[in-house]
Amino acid sequence: MLRVWTANQHAGMLDRFRERGSTFAYTPGTRPELAVSITMPVRTASWDTGFGLAPIFEMNLPEGALRERLTKRFAKALGRFDDFDLLSVTGRTQIGRLRYSGHKENLSEEVPFQSVDELLRARRESDLFDHVMATFETHSGISGVQPKVMIRDDTKDAAVGNNAVKLEKPTIHGATHIVKFWNPADYPELAANEYFCLRVAQKLNFQVPDFQLSDDGAVLIVERFDRRPDGSYLGFEDFCVLNGQQTAQKYDGGYEKKLFRRINDFISPRHLNADLEIAFRLFVLNCAIRNGDAHLKNFGVIYEDPAPDSVRLAPVYDIVTTAAYIPNDRMALTLNGRPDWPNAKELINLGRTRADLSSAEIKEIMSTTADAMRSIAPEAEKYFENSKYPEIGRQMLSAWQRGIADMSRTD
Repeated sequence: MLRVWTANQHAGMLDRFRERGSTFAYTPGTRPELAVSITMPVRTASWDTGFGLAPIFEMNLPEGALRERLTKRFAKALGRFDDFDLLSVTGRTQIGRLRYSGHKENLSEEVPFQSVDELLRARRESDLFDHVMATFETHSGISGVQPKVMIRDDTKDAAVGNNAVKLEKPTIHGATHIVKFWNPADYPELAANEYFCLRVAQKLNFQVPDFQLSDDGAVLIVERFDRRPDGSYLGFEDFCVLNGQQTAQKYDGGYEKKLFRRINDFISPRHLNADLEIAFRLFVLNCAIRNGDAHLKNFGVIYEDPAPDSVRLAPVYDIVTTAAYIPNDRMALTLNGRPDWPNAKELINLGRTRADLSSAEIKEIMSTTADAMRSIAPEAEKYFENSKYPEIGRQMLSAWQRGIADMSRTD
């Protein structure tokens, strides 16, 4: 059994349910603004899940390399290591405002300190990265197959939106940054790949958290976008949660319903028109850079509390050119029932029907996206000239060219 905390306040209890499921019950008297999810409002009846965890509790479970490390570390001692056990290990530090502790324990989030500058200057061959993984793996409630951990560096100003603000350091006990690594045997230069994709998003004036690439390209360090100036956290939910789908279903469905319709369902009315346009612009960017991993967990919302007037799209995160590794990669979800990359005609139709944009506005979006990619391409080309894996750069930029070409194709 786990205690569930919302914004550092006890909200309810999460327990195993029957043989393979889980159940969550709110503590009597829990206020509506402390709901664990905008899909699970406070109520007297429990919220039961027949298999595994409810999407909101499963949302931040580590995947891939980090999950493997934690399984090796804890499975022998526990005799098992399912999702519930994984949440109990990583639950004190999560993306968003939910935290977890033992059923008789109070909440205590004390993430060790790690200098961002030290990581940016270190060499890949040093022991620092193994040390970072070992130190922070239990403090990293964050999803994704890519090796990544969350660290705390409270020596810097934090970016909130696009404005730097001074943190009130005495309150900072949680993680401040996400550190992403890459395995040469799987996806070489993945950090640089994401870095240049984020540079394009930045050029297009998307809200992008502060990000830095280490001197040798071994790691990408991204500042968390769900933190307030005082070190507390905003609510965050990805589109798996908003669609009632678990992580294994992150590739299921079409963008029309699973992304754009859910934006209409959950985004605050005062943000709706702007966020529909932002979502469409981001969809165009993902197509143009050939990001075949723009699945439901790579879109999200943030909010002060679950009230309908508070919810808005989260900043841009986790965008890469997957075609640099899988040349014939296709979209993560479907459009018009197909995972094929859309042409200009299909993008115009999507923008008009789902984002209420005019044809002229959509053509301008496609044009500015192409211009931004062309302006960042020389930076990427220069970096990859000195890389051990120059072919990744060539394949990435070739994919960008194909993406740009498709935005002018009408057949």
